[in-house]
This record gives sequence, C-alpha cells and structure tokens, in this order.
Amino acid sequence: MLDIDKYIAAAEEAVRQLEIPATPSGLYDPIRYTLQAGGKRIRPVLTLAVADAVAPDGRRRAANQAAAIEMFHNFTLLHDDVMDRADMRRGRPTVHRQWNEATAILSGDAMLTLAGAAMMKGCDEAQLRPVMELFNRTAMEIYEGQQHDMDFESRTDVTIGEYMEMIRLKTSVLLGCACALGAIMAGADSAVTDAFYGYGESLGLAFQLRDDYLDTYGDPATFGKQIGGDIACGKKTWLLINALAEDTTGTVAAEISDPSPREEKINRVRAVYDSLGLPQRCLGLIRRYADDAIVRLATVGLQPEAMDFFTRLAMQTVDRTR
Repeated sequence: MLDIDKYIAAAEEAVRQLEIPATPSGLYDPIRYTLQAGGKRIRPVLTLAVADAVAPDGRRRAANQAAAIEMFHNFTLLHDDVMDRADMRRGRPTVHRQWNEATAILSGDAMLTLAGAAMMKGCDEAQLRPVMELFNRTAMEIYEGQQHDMDFESRTDVTIGEYMEMIRLKTSVLLGCACALGAIMAGADSAVTDAFYGYGESLGLAFQLRDDYLDTYGDPATFGKQIGGDIACGKKTWLLINALAEDTTGTVAAEISDPSPREEKINRVRAVYDSLGLPQRCLGLIRRYADDAIVRLATVGLQPEAMDFFTRLAMQTVDRTR
C-alpha cells in the first residue's frame, strides 16, 4: 500500500533541497522562516505521487517541480497575509508581523522568482515548454481568483456559480497543476496528464468546501483556529451565499448590514444555516467533488495500488477535521 506519510517525508526533503542564498539575510531569512513552518504539503505530495504512478522513477524526476510548487504556494500565502492583515500563520507570527510589510512583499517576490527557477530544473527540451506554460497559466488564474475574492467582500449578490469559479481559480487550479506537473515530468501523454489535472481540480473544490464547512462546524481543538471566523467577518462562502438567497426571515442579510456582537452573530447565522439544511447539503457536495476526482482517473489505467492511494487521498479530504 502506498503511504501518504512517505510522500510527505519526500516532499519535506524536496523543500529542504531548494537553493536559497544566505545573503542578504533580510531578503532570504523570511523565505526560510516561511518554508520551515511546515503545512500539509498536499501539493508536492500530489506531484510526487502522480509521478510515481506514471513511471517507476517518477518521484526522482519530479522532485524539483514538487519543491517549486510548494515554494509558489507559500509565496501566495505570504502575500495573502499582508492583504488580509493576518497576524498568525501555522501557529507563528506572519512574516509581515515578524519583520514588516515591505520585507514580506519583497521576500514574496523573491519566492516567486525562486519557484520559477526551481520549476525549470530537471526539465528536458520536450518538458520545459509545457511545464512553464502550465505554471504561468496557473499563477495568473490564482491571481484572478484572489481578485474575485477581494471583489466579493463588498458585494451581497454573489452567486454560487461565481463563488465556485472563484475557488476553482484560487485553490483548485494549483492542485490540478501539481498533479499535471508530476505526470509531465514522468513522461505521461496528454490524456493521462489531463486526467490527473482533473483529479486535482475536483479535489481542490472538495478541499475548499470542506474548509468552508469546518470554519463553521469544525472542532476548534482539531481545526486549529477559532470557529465562526467566516461568519464573523461576513466572508462569502458557499454556506453564506446560499443562506442569503434562501433565508426568508432576513436574519442573515440583517447580520451583514447591521451585525450583532461577534458570538451572537455567529449563533444567529449558524441557526439559519441549520434551518435550511445547509451543513448536510455542503457535506453532500464535498463528497460529490471527491467522487468526481476519483472518476477522472478511471481511464488512466493505474495499477490497483496507485488507484487505491488516490481514492484514499480523496476520501481523506471528505473526512478531514483540520
């Protein structure tokens, strides 16, 4: 049985092998600080696991791309924290709090460039163009998703379709990219590469919807942060958008325009979610996207062990508590 812990360890090693200069320390220390904070490493895990599923030595071939995709992901988090004025990330002060905003912006810029350089390493002539085209397209889609998310903050008419497209761009395409990179580096044809991209994209939708659910219905002891933050700040999530559309009492709209104190607001809005059956409907949608991810691999011809691994990974997304 393929073991996800093995791939997490391989992803950590790939990240440790990234070439980050020592000086000037003011530029590079925040990068090391960011990468050493850990995280789920789901993106490099996907790159390495897909590469292994395609070729016997796939993990070796895709190690640079796995590290690069994790570097890029952490760059987006570093800049997100500046935009969101976030104080903590993974239990530690964010870079702009530990240093300052100017440092966070500049070190983030350097992370993006280093990620691009790492992405090119190990590519042969046939791989370089598709790898970099995929990477650059994905980066632009993520920036577009972030802009949509920012635009939604001042709107109360966001539709579910718009929201799903936003999370596809902001979250899912990077998981799709991570999978496709592993396939390309392992020598897969376009049909197999596309199938793995679809797996990652559907997995990403399930992953983000699970985040939406856990922020309201998770256990703070395992989720790692205070429950109800999305409701408290009026963040447009799948739950809130549906509630705004379906709440005939006007409670949710009133809490956005004239909010109650934090805990009262959370309790009132969550009660509306419950009355509309939104928790169960959200869980059903998460499962649907996880199932869709698995279906995407049906035509790839994976070995049973590999298919079992990707199935278990998708189901872990459905059931995860943090």
